[in-house]
Amino acid sequence: MKALLTLCLLLSLSTQARAVEVLVSIKPLQLIASAITKGGPDPQLLLPPGSSPHDYALRPSDVRKVKHADLVLWVGPELEVFLTRLLEDKTNSLPLMSALKTAEFDMAEHKHEDEHEHEHEHEHEDEHEHEHEHEHEHHETSAAHNTDKIVITNPDEAETHDHSGQDAHIWLDPHGANDIAELLAARLIELDPKNIDRYQENLAVFQAGLKETDASVSAQLANAKGIGYFVFHDAYGYWERHYQLPSLGHFTVNPARAPGAKTVASIHQALKQSQAVCVFAEPQFKPAVVDAVLRGTQARSHVLDPLATDITPSPNSYFVFMQQLADAMTTCLLGSVEPAR
Repeated sequence: MKALLTLCLLLSLSTQARAVEVLVSIKPLQLIASAITKGGPDPQLLLPPGSSPHDYALRPSDVRKVKHADLVLWVGPELEVFLTRLLEDKTNSLPLMSALKTAEFDMAEHKHEDEHEHEHEHEHEDEHEHEHEHEHEHHETSAAHNTDKIVITNPDEAETHDHSGQDAHIWLDPHGANDIAELLAARLIELDPKNIDRYQENLAVFQAGLKETDASVSAQLANAKGIGYFVFHDAYGYWERHYQLPSLGHFTVNPARAPGAKTVASIHQALKQSQAVCVFAEPQFKPAVVDAVLRGTQARSHVLDPLATDITPSPNSYFVFMQQLADAMTTCLLGSVEPAR
């Protein structure tokens, strides 16, 4: 009897040891992965919360985590350059941007779907409103195509990241989140076919929650359409396109220090000319940077966090993330509460 119990214990430990270990590069991917891996081991996060994927440097412990993981979920060389050499041609790698292309998940197709749905919803609006919306439909999300937006760069500082002409912030589009979830579920089923039912059920639950949250956020943000704003970081193209809220432009300033006098003067001029109501910073920007930019203007400020720094991973955490972004935008654009700093 004792020998049988020992054998059962060993078999149980063996089963646990074979559980798929998922490692994700950044927090937003962890939020999505937490929904798909529900009922199994929690996905682990490589970059500490708040770390920028644009300029992160791998530590020896990070390298060990990457090599030990059964599956590494990352956006790709377009964002996490530091992982490129380590994961090149590795079987445990799932680079999302190239996987999306391979699986024929074309983000441009989603753009046309959004525009078609938007036109259908508002076909009975008056001609002025239709022209206003049509004007914004042609805003491109890629940094290489944002020629109709104001971009102010501090000449005294170098850019710390390069998207190679592509917008790599794919998790900020609900369509992109859905595609990421589908890709992850498919790969997990390949690695762990005995749990196919769990992965498929988790995916279905996530997709239902995503559809519901998307509809709620869309209704909330509808009241903020047409209100001018700027962002510090050119990261929100997918989000803006999906919800038809294109920004007026972005400021490429270093979050670690205040911009120079010439840059501040240029930003002030842009804010006044564009009649911007709000400027969105991010958690890493020091108050002095935000204060320097806004001083002498009527614009409010608020924080957008594209990396979901303070959100605790759970099966529903991606929806919390979406709601957090929507709340920040409506709070600042509609001026419902005191501006946050």
